[in-house]
Amino acid sequence: MTTETFQARDEAQIRQLIADQQSAICAKDVDRIMSFYAPDVIVFNVRPPFQTKGADAWRQIWEESLRHFPGSFGMETRDQHVVVSGDLALAHSLLRFTGMGADNDAAQTWLRTTAVYRRSEGRWQIVHEHNSVPFDPETGKPVFTLDS
Repeated sequence: MTTETFQARDEAQIRQLIADQQSAICAKDVDRIMSFYAPDVIVFNVRPPFQTKGADAWRQIWEESLRHFPGSFGMETRDQHVVVSGDLALAHSLLRFTGMGADNDAAQTWLRTTAVYRRSEGRWQIVHEHNSVPFDPETGKPVFTLDS
C-alpha cells in the first residue's frame, strides 16, 4: 500500500468514528459515547467547566447534559475536514442538533468542534476535544447562527 492509500484509509476511519459517535449521541447511549474517548481526554466545552480532564469527569457531563435533550433528535455537520499524520488525526467541523423543534435554542445553535485523535494499539480515540460558539466582539454576545 502507498502512503496515500494508508492516509485515505485512516481518514475514512476517522470519518466513520465521527458518524458513529454522532449516532451514539442521538441514541443517548453514554457507554457508546464514552468508547470514543481516551481515558486521559481533555475537553474544552461550551459550558462550564470550560476544561474537563479525564473520561470519568467527561462522562458525568454527558450524563447530566443528555437529560436535557428530547427523546429523538439528530445532528447536522458542515464543513468537516480531517487530517491524518501517522498515529495522530485532527477533525474539525460545524455542527448543530436537529429535530428538536423550532422553539428549542439548541436547534438554532451552530457549534464549532475540533477533535484530536490518537491511534494506540490500532484503535483511534479522542484525546482532546474543543467545542465553542463564536461571539460578536462589539457586543460580547454569542453568535449562534451562520447568517449572523
